[in-house]
Amino acid sequence: MSSELLDALTILEKEKGISKDILIEAIEAALISAYKRNFNQAQNVRVDLNLANGSMRVFARKDVVEEVYDSRLEISIDEARSINPNYQVNDVLEIEVTPKDFGRIAAQTAKQVVTQRVREAERGVIYSEFIDREEDIMTGIVQRLDSKFIYVSLGKIEALLPANEQMPNERYKPHDRIKVYITKVEKTTKGPQIFVSRTHPGLLKRLFEIEVPEIYDGTVEIRSVAREAGDRSKISVHSDNQEVDPVGSCVGPKGQRVQAIVNELKGEKIDIVKWSDDPVVFVANALSPSKVLDVIVNEDDKATTVVVPDYQLSLAIGKRGQNARLAAKLTGWKIDIKSESEAEKSGIYPRENAPVLLEDENDDFTFDFDTEEVE
Repeated sequence: MSSELLDALTILEKEKGISKDILIEAIEAALISAYKRNFNQAQNVRVDLNLANGSMRVFARKDVVEEVYDSRLEISIDEARSINPNYQVNDVLEIEVTPKDFGRIAAQTAKQVVTQRVREAERGVIYSEFIDREEDIMTGIVQRLDSKFIYVSLGKIEALLPANEQMPNERYKPHDRIKVYITKVEKTTKGPQIFVSRTHPGLLKRLFEIEVPEIYDGTVEIRSVAREAGDRSKISVHSDNQEVDPVGSCVGPKGQRVQAIVNELKGEKIDIVKWSDDPVVFVANALSPSKVLDVIVNEDDKATTVVVPDYQLSLAIGKRGQNARLAAKLTGWKIDIKSESEAEKSGIYPRENAPVLLEDENDDFTFDFDTEEVE
């Protein structure tokens, strides 16, 4: 082994963060294996690497015994004492057995070991970096597509965007720049494997954190998210600071903040509603943009019956039940919607002391990218 290799190990220690001692230990183990494989030797050997001059020697280790049964592993006490009279039975004698042409094999083996360890270390660094980015958002570049995945470059590694995590209203092409949400980071035999999503509710949450300073600094908190990717989403927001309007903060001046998110999500409609610990108020807000007359709460079943004006029934339910479905996901409450006339026939409306909910009709915001209307 040359001193140049030792210099290379020192450089690797600085650049890749791999301990030189670990590399040398791995090289020694590999050299022992190479010695036994290339020279058909079965004895117990030790490889000594001299860090000062780069020299390498191979020693056969033999047990000192009274009677020899295997000359490859044992040596008699008489023969051992002919070398050094101080040897006793059960001592270990080392004899140098370095082959003449072992240097070439050693250099090749060392190169293989170093290459493998560098690759393993780089994989470890990538895994450590991305495991900390799990449930975070990153910008990637589409590299290629197949029937199962879209392969997105995140710089040091390619991430997998499965077909079921792709937005139905998007068409991806190589070199497209997209924001993705990291859902899972796995350690495999081939290195780290990263799965990303464009449909996960966490993507919407992270986009708001990027666009809305009040969310980033904690003044405004996103309490829940319900999303049907590519079509419509609802988020509930809250602030402990009475002087801060959480919905207005997310909307931004002339809707600029929420419009940036809608643009990123290719026109997905977004409802921003004010969170409340009162289920009556929260459920009413969650059914935005429809107006609510009354919310009857069943605490035992965590269910609500919502009364809306007759002309608002279809808006409250939404296309294919989408508005009601998202509101239920957002609030965690079951929601049964009834029209005003139906509720009157059932005798559940009007109620005495029922809260007046229509007064809060300006607390919520719906952004429709197609029409750019605020409802």
